[in-house]
Amino acid sequence: MSKGKVYLIGAGPGDIKLITVKGLECIQKADVIVYDRLANPRLLSYRRADAELIYVGKSPDRHTLTQDEINKVLVEEGLKGKVVARLKGGDPYVFGRGGEEGEELRKAGIEFEEVPGITSAISVPAYAGIPITHRDFTASFTVVTGHEEPGKETSNINWPRLAQDPGTLVFLMGVGNLPQIVENLVVNGKDAQTPIALIRWGTRPEQRVVTGTLENIVDVVNKAGLKSPAIIIIGQVVTLRETLRWFEDKPLFGKRVLVTRSREQASVLSEKLEALGAEAWEYPTIKIQEPDDIAALDTAVKEAGNYNWIIFTSVNGVKMFFQRLKAQKLDIRSLKDAKICAIGPKTAEELEERGLLVDVMPEVFRAEAVIEALKDRIQPGDKVLLPRADLARQVLVDSLISLGADVNEVIAYQTVLADETDTQLLLEKLQAGEIHVLTFTSSSTVTNFLKLIGENRSLIEGITVACIGPITAETAEKNGLKVDISAEEYTIDGLVSAIQTYFQK
Repeated sequence: MSKGKVYLIGAGPGDIKLITVKGLECIQKADVIVYDRLANPRLLSYRRADAELIYVGKSPDRHTLTQDEINKVLVEEGLKGKVVARLKGGDPYVFGRGGEEGEELRKAGIEFEEVPGITSAISVPAYAGIPITHRDFTASFTVVTGHEEPGKETSNINWPRLAQDPGTLVFLMGVGNLPQIVENLVVNGKDAQTPIALIRWGTRPEQRVVTGTLENIVDVVNKAGLKSPAIIIIGQVVTLRETLRWFEDKPLFGKRVLVTRSREQASVLSEKLEALGAEAWEYPTIKIQEPDDIAALDTAVKEAGNYNWIIFTSVNGVKMFFQRLKAQKLDIRSLKDAKICAIGPKTAEELEERGLLVDVMPEVFRAEAVIEALKDRIQPGDKVLLPRADLARQVLVDSLISLGADVNEVIAYQTVLADETDTQLLLEKLQAGEIHVLTFTSSSTVTNFLKLIGENRSLIEGITVACIGPITAETAEKNGLKVDISAEEYTIDGLVSAIQTYFQK
């Protein structure tokens, strides 16, 4: 058996988008992912479905595995011929013990690469509004371990030199030793009035910042109850925080929002939420796929030019319709005699990108509004093609028939239960109270979400529930959920706006 390869990957400080492109690529191709406490678990969603996960996380008072045991795991997996992603918070070579892991891999003859990550020493202060260099204050910075044992006979830290250093001092993993760090600096000549900041869980929704001076910071931290993990910043640059803070001032800062849309659609909602400061946790509850029997849709597509009207109710319906149009070597010329109705601006936009101008788009994006918009335009006997989802409401079909239309309703796609969803990880987040908002963009996302969490419904009590519109909200309420937010405009933009308004009250 050939030996494998290990990638020592820096996951960055916490914000999922701060991982490098190369780091993400390594996660995606790995057979095994060995990850620790400080790596954002959302990164695991990018793994292959068959990838093995091994947690080796450490906390100040508890080690899941010792470093020697972690080294052994990496060697063993590499000797099995596996591609291993060793996912570490920050950068593996900045107090991350990646060098020790690399040494052991080299001894075992296993190929490895170090994939640098954005270190918390720079990124976390930036998210707190603290530049670690500034031409008016300092031209240098020093990064120091804060984890050195206080009773160590011979320190590797040159405290007199640090105390006299005019640059910014950054201590990593130093919360537990904060009193000793302060004392060593002041005793060796550092001005007791020097500004200092501690930043916990920087770049994440849990980010918390306390500031003070060397003289009072221990009392400030104790009063605030600040615990690890946190980094320490010492220097005049700390005074810039109130001017330069930006992350905590975003309207949805501190909110972790669950996105239950299909994996293909989730990114649009996630990006809009994260632009407002939220962390979007993607937990797909549905998967969009072709209907089990495609024959009816194919027939309708072939005969589409014979219809007076084609009504598209979703982007998915448009995509699947044109997918089958192309499969039969047809194009939009075959639709030249049909008028087009679209529900919602995104559906209309999808059609227009494919060369079809929309004749009718109701102002309100639901079936009842479609009928109101078409009632004076559809003539008795008009042939209407309605390609849509398998679980759509019947009201549109019934109302069209009442107008005298000859309706052909065909299933263009079906929504099924997602099969690539990490429910255990979600349950852990719910148990810890780390999910603040549940979003639902269709009735299927509601029912499938409840199926996936099963008997754990008590974990979502008290969490804000946001629905894209009244139909989805009605489904949620029928299933026992209290709906806090229902968008007035039944679009993703409308949903995001409603969430923002709710938390700005």
